[in-house]
Amino acid sequence: MKTKLFTKKAPHPIGPYSQAIYCPEFKGLIFTSGQVALNAEGEFAGGDIKIQTRQVCENIKAILAAGKSSLKYVIKTTVFLKDINDFTSMNEVYAEYFEHIKPARSTVEVSRLPKDALVEIDVIAHT
Repeated sequence: MKTKLFTKKAPHPIGPYSQAIYCPEFKGLIFTSGQVALNAEGEFAGGDIKIQTRQVCENIKAILAAGKSSLKYVIKTTVFLKDINDFTSMNEVYAEYFEHIKPARSTVEVSRLPKDALVEIDVIAHT
């Protein structure tokens, strides 16, 4: 059993996917799709890696809230960076959002992201 999560406080998916899926029978896990720096109106936040990371984290925060969860309950994140040289700057903003026990994380450099974003992040959280 799975349920699609959706909030108007995060961007509408730009492809054939859901913002997140909630699995109540699978220990109440939430799996978000990767988020780039689009705001709720679908406008690209642009700017540097810090601005984009902040928008991505705000999107994830809103999606998790729609599933009655929060960043506090994130278990695992995957961070995709267009340029691994942005790792330190991304981490500065990321650390502001994950203040509690830090989730497990993988970070990889990729050749290109949707909308030519600098960062994309997805998470697995519990409720």
